[in-house]
Amino acid sequence: MRTLLFLLVGVFTCAAYRFLISPLIQPYPMLLRLVPFTLAIFWFGIVLANMIIGITRAGYGAGEEIIIALVIFLPSALLLFWPALK
Repeated sequence: MRTLLFLLVGVFTCAAYRFLISPLIQPYPMLLRLVPFTLAIFWFGIVLANMIIGITRAGYGAGEEIIIALVIFLPSALLLFWPALK
């Protein structure tokens, strides 16, 4: 359940980023490259903190938590960098 919540928050954060940044792309095209990296680093920090809490407090193994961290991080990262990949 917690993994699903983190996944949804990540996707909604990326969608909000796309919605908020779209009016600024025309006058500031550099934002299309700069902001995704900044948001990806921020989201990676949140995912990393979730992984550390899962290992230290919940007692899960590192292998289990790495897979969950990838499931949480990768869809959001792909949504962030999708226009750059085209």
